Amino acid sequence: MDKRTLLAIVLSLALVMGYQYLFVKKQVPEQPAATAPSNSTAETTAGPVTGGKSIPESPPALDQLLVKTGDVLAAGKEISVETPLYSAVFSTRGATLTSFKLKNYRQDLAENSPPVELVHIKGDMEYPLNISFPSSSINLDPTVIYETDEKAIDLAGQTNNEERIVFSKKYPGEVQVDKIYTFRGDAYTFDLTVAITNLSDTILKQSALLSWNEYVDPEEEGSRYVHEGPISFVKNDLETEKVKKLDETKVLGPDVSWGGFETKYFIASVIPQQPSLTNLVISRDRNNVVSVALDGPKNIILPGQSGTFKYTVYLGPKEYDTLKAEGVGLENSIDYGSWIKWLALPLLYIMKFINNYIDNYGVAIIILTILVKVLFWPLGNISYRSMKGMQKLQPEITKLREKYKDDKQRLNQEVMGLYKIHKVNPMSGCLPMLIQLPVFFGLYKALLYSIELRHAHFFLWIQDLSAKDPYYITPLVMGATMFLQQKMTPTPGGDDMQQKMMMWMPVVFTFLFLNFPSGLVIYWLFNNILSIGQQHLVNKRMS
Repeated sequence: MDKRTLLAIVLSLALVMGYQYLFVKKQVPEQPAATAPSNSTAETTAGPVTGGKSIPESPPALDQLLVKTGDVLAAGKEISVETPLYSAVFSTRGATLTSFKLKNYRQDLAENSPPVELVHIKGDMEYPLNISFPSSSINLDPTVIYETDEKAIDLAGQTNNEERIVFSKKYPGEVQVDKIYTFRGDAYTFDLTVAITNLSDTILKQSALLSWNEYVDPEEEGSRYVHEGPISFVKNDLETEKVKKLDETKVLGPDVSWGGFETKYFIASVIPQQPSLTNLVISRDRNNVVSVALDGPKNIILPGQSGTFKYTVYLGPKEYDTLKAEGVGLENSIDYGSWIKWLALPLLYIMKFINNYIDNYGVAIIILTILVKVLFWPLGNISYRSMKGMQKLQPEITKLREKYKDDKQRLNQEVMGLYKIHKVNPMSGCLPMLIQLPVFFGLYKALLYSIELRHAHFFLWIQDLSAKDPYYITPLVMGATMFLQQKMTPTPGGDDMQQKMMMWMPVVFTFLFLNFPSGLVIYWLFNNILSIGQQHLVNKRMS
């Protein structure tokens, strides 16, 4: 039984680390959604698009997007938007977004590194926040040039004010399309209202397809540990798609809370006003442009009246409290794990609280490690004492095995009697370790996916706790401390094979940790150091 319990511990740890190394998914950029005023004077009737499953065709190929008067798409005029949090650029071509830079986040650690860009465009692809009307009785060009009176918006010194841009395109005798963006200085979200005014003398049946388009470099290798690509929250379940496996158009919904594109630390998401009547269309074209499109309800618009489609757009960091404040489940885009989130989040909050006072997340991780170790110190003592006591009983257990080698039942009775006489509980050696496994896994999730550690320095050569140690020093030291800890830990089974297996664990873990975030390696390293100290005290007292 001792062999099996120790083997279970080894395999559990190997499974946790191996699963993350081999099978975890990837991530990609962010997306917004919006809401805006309505100039509708008539009641609109909405319903799911053809029962919610008959979805318009995939986004048209580039050769179908050319302006009728030439072979090149019109560039349009650019309008900039400045807030304390971001710098954005909109184009009158389709009234779309061409750039969205986060002022508080840099692409890398270089002093002159540019801010993180959430819009990735190549060639004449459709820009993000492009809207088309696939079921319209009128041919509305999604790349047409809109008109606007705005030249620029500056909310950089304002956090409570709102300003908006109105883009308009009139098709005489048919419709007028208005795209109204509303910005706030204190948020990563902005609102988008698309208003369709019926200028004809017939009833219009109008639906809208709002797309976030993202160019993905096919040569770029994604991270093994995180998902990068289309992501959505449908029917209260998180859905992710691997870009390289997106060979066919995929339809999700209805009941789409939001859809977008994510990377490890950032997300671009569009939130519909009517999720229960919204479907999601995800596709990739031959030019490696991924489209995540919200297909909303169909409006019936009477002559002379207007119908609206409203969205909220979030473009920003995957910071848990910021995402949760949106109230649509955006926080689920952070892969803390559904069953371990209840541990990962408290540990993250404690780490952030400590960092508020010392301004060094590396030191905060060490202090958090000490706090966790102190919390489990009594359990650790019980475990080490039990293993030490069982080790001392091995000579007598060996004699019993020789004496009752042909009577397994009697042998078990005698061994359990021996444990009872010496007050040794064989289960108390492994249970404390198993109890601590969820805490380790919670810390692993918190340290691996929290944007707070991105570009957070520790000291000397470790300038980014979210990245691996560039010189592999901490993983090698961690492996050495783990080896020392194994040498000090009693092996109650007295089995040479078991001892060899346990001594190989430091080697396996060292290789696993080589490419792990240095913040996680620091946690495991200092946990080993504290465990060595605790084991030394227990061994000294018992000897």
